[in-house]
Parts: sequence; C-alpha cells; structure tokens
Amino acid sequence: MSRFDFTTRAGIRLTGDLELPPGGDYRAAVLFAHCFTCTRNIKAARNITRELAASGFAVVRFDFTGLGESEGDFSQTTFSSNLDDLEDAAGWMAGHLRAPQVLVGHSLGGTAALAVAERLKSVQAVATLGSPATPDHVLRHFGDKLETIQESGSAEVLLAGRPFRIRRDFIEDARNHRLGDRLSRLRRALLVLHSPVDEIVAVDNAQEIFASAFHPKSFVSLDDADHLLSREGDSRYAGRVIAAWASRFLKLDEPEPQAGVRVTGRTDDGFLCGVQSGPHLLVGDEPESAGGADQGPSPYDYLAAALGTCTVMTLNMYARHKNLPVERVECRVTHGKAHARDCADCETTAGKVDEFTREIRIEGPLEESQRKRMLEIAERFPVHRTLEGEIKIRTREP
Repeated sequence: MSRFDFTTRAGIRLTGDLELPPGGDYRAAVLFAHCFTCTRNIKAARNITRELAASGFAVVRFDFTGLGESEGDFSQTTFSSNLDDLEDAAGWMAGHLRAPQVLVGHSLGGTAALAVAERLKSVQAVATLGSPATPDHVLRHFGDKLETIQESGSAEVLLAGRPFRIRRDFIEDARNHRLGDRLSRLRRALLVLHSPVDEIVAVDNAQEIFASAFHPKSFVSLDDADHLLSREGDSRYAGRVIAAWASRFLKLDEPEPQAGVRVTGRTDDGFLCGVQSGPHLLVGDEPESAGGADQGPSPYDYLAAALGTCTVMTLNMYARHKNLPVERVECRVTHGKAHARDCADCETTAGKVDEFTREIRIEGPLEESQRKRMLEIAERFPVHRTLEGEIKIRTREP
C-alpha cells in the first residue's frame, strides 16, 4: 500500500491510499468511496480493498474533503462536493494509474458512487454496500438538530459519537438529488450488497436501488452483518464477492500463461508476493510472527502443500486404478528443523536438517493389507522422490 495526495478542482489537497496486488501487476482499477463521516482507514474499507487487491485489482481509497488526513472544512461540503471529489480522484487515477473501471461505495459512499457513475465513462460496474437509496436518507440521523440547522443555518450534530457541523446547504443539496433518475440511466453492471438486519440503513433501500436499475444487476445478502461491517469476516467476504462479480463484467488484463511459476514482489510490501502459475493467481507471505502480514502461505507452506497435494492425488489415483473402496484421502504436512545427530537415517551428521512430517488419513472400508499398501505407495510418488533425491537449482537472469 502506498499513500498519495491529489488536489481537487476546489484547490483542496486530499489524501488517499493505493492498494496494488502482490507484485504490483493488476488487471483493472477500482475506486472506493467510504461511508458518511468515516475515513479511508475504517476497517471495512481496508479489508474490502485488500481483498480486491489480492484478486488482482489496483484499488484507490481516499479521505473526502474535511475528513481523515485530507484538507478542507467538512462543514463546507455537500453531497455534490463528494461527487466532485470522486470525479477528481478518478482523474488522478487516469493520469497515474488508469481510469477506474469499477466503483465501490459503502453506505453514503455507495449512493455517491451510483450518482457519479454517469460522469465517468471508464466505469463499467458499480457495487454498493449498505447504501441509502437517496442522499437525504442521512438527514434522519440529525434528529432534532435538523430543524435548528434549517432555522439558524448550521448546527453541531453528533454522528457516531463525534461532533460535526452541518450547514443548511448540505440539507438542501441532499434533497435536490434524485437518484432514481440516475439509476435508470446507469447502464452499468450493478451489485447491491446489504444486510437484512442493518439498523442504520434498512434493507428496503437495497430493494429500491435494485428495482430502479436495469440489468445486469445482482443482489447479495450480507446476512447478519452490521452496517459498518465491523466483523472481519463480513468485510473480507464482501471484498471477495465484489472481486468475483466484477471479473465477469470487465475486460481484464489477464496475465499471459508462462512456463513455470512466476513470483513477483515489491520492496515496499515486505514479504508479500504475487504468485502466478499458468492462469492461477496466488499470494505468498510470512506470518506476523516472522515479520509478515500473514496474507498468504509462507514459502515452506507452499513446499508442504506440494508434498501434500501430490500425496493425495497419487493415493486417489491408485485407489481408482485398483477399484479400492476409498472415499477420501487427507494429508496433513508440517515442516520443522531437526538436529542431524538425532536423525538415525540422515546422511548429514552436523547441524540441522529439514524435516517434513506427513499424517495420512484414508477414509473408506479398506482391509488392513490394502491400507498398508497405500501407505507404501505414498513413499513413491513424484514430489516425494524429488524432495528426497538430488536437486540442483540453477539461477540466471532473463
């Protein structure tokens, strides 16, 4: 992740973050809009954009005017100014990255994404999470302060435990936007994600958004998630769903299959790496205990996975060939270091040796002789022989 600044048409400096896939190569660009009075660093925003990046998308999220680390006076902002901020962020992306193909918005940020989409010709898909069907939905959270704002011109409103000054201009602007007309002109793929138990923005809003838009459109229930998607699993699930859905509607820059496995990593990303095996995109990392971010398996995890997958494949193939009543094979592999002096069957006599331990579970009504034979076969499969045989690693520059 890298931080950046850009200047809006109003001359205000806004601060954002760019999330790139591990290794830096990306297939498409996404612009994310956070919820009302939130910042780009709210946990849901971080998790959703991280999942999108892990799926091959470059994602920009930023603080709207007067929020987070961005400059400007929040009390001077309106829904219209939020749309301008989004359009200016898209302009920055077009000049430094590529124009956004997907808009993703949380809560009022989703409403803003729907409203600004018609201005951005590059956008092919829009996803909303817990979003109101109209901008003036937010006014109901002002309570008895709404009348005060209308009478005196402004008032301080407590939102999510924090005070914000709201002006009459904000109220009038929110009421002037008619999202229904824009939805009928959207002509982009639409994904509506909403929790049926959302207590801040009722799920009826999702129904109204969905009904107003033309196909292609999809709805995904976020089940028992709260409005802010504060549980880690809820926001990460939403990010994965959006990534899979968006891939269906975009012209993606798919990586060309190459011989072998291609691994790339940016120096600023620590241990995080992108792994490409043919058309398959994976992630490699180290656990937090080793200084990583734990966003993917470690190198030794991948090595253990090679041992385990080849074990399961070989044993299932043998069972099919011999018509054995095998239902399922499970192989659990752990890696560790052992002192050579404690290893009776090791050629190495000093220092430590790598030790992989396999636990093989074969499910099915096998006879004891059949089970024993399968365990013998497990010692003969290709990866096992490779790891125990002589290995040469040759390094060169392309």
